[in-house]
Amino acid sequence: MDYRKQQGIIESILFAAGRQVEVRELMSATELGQDEINSIMEIMKNEYSNENRGIDIIKVNDAYQLCAKKENYEYIYPIFDKRNKPNLSPAALEVISIIAYNPKITRAEIEAIRGVGSDGSIYKLLEYELIQEAGRLDAPGRPTMYETTPKFLKMFGLSNLDELPELPRYKLDENQQIVIDEYIDGQENSTNREVEENTSIEKPEVIDENANN
Repeated sequence: MDYRKQQGIIESILFAAGRQVEVRELMSATELGQDEINSIMEIMKNEYSNENRGIDIIKVNDAYQLCAKKENYEYIYPIFDKRNKPNLSPAALEVISIIAYNPKITRAEIEAIRGVGSDGSIYKLLEYELIQEAGRLDAPGRPTMYETTPKFLKMFGLSNLDELPELPRYKLDENQQIVIDEYIDGQENSTNREVEENTSIEKPEVIDENANN
């Protein structure tokens, strides 16, 4: 079976499924190996991105999905019920960011980081299916742990959590306040430059012993 035939089969599967299709499902349907499937998918993704096409292929963990290009969102959005679009408050964005960077975190731990109650935001994120329960912590009371879902990855255009931006380094100062290391380094470098620029080194006077002879 040539590449174009394989591509057409996979494209039909993704279109008909209307959901994320795991690589193992594509392997079972096409009788191709994992490397072959991933290779075909990468070629298809490049073709869709390089051409003036209205569809795209996204990868979410070990699954692929056919979807509309995000550049065309403003034209697609009016067709659908606007109530279906998650409306995340700043508090909900804080909570989901904490969960994304700290998978299997409990409500108490989230609230310890934020310093305020987070029940409402957690319930809203569960309702939107952006987070899900990830088991129980082996501790008194066995509190529920939370993690993000594939829907979260799709919403924020990520293939997996490894693609999250790196957080800045921080440490506690003498008052136990969080200070960003990078900011401190920048201040120290700036101070060192100012000291170097404002410090003049006087050259020692050279006395010519033969001048008075």
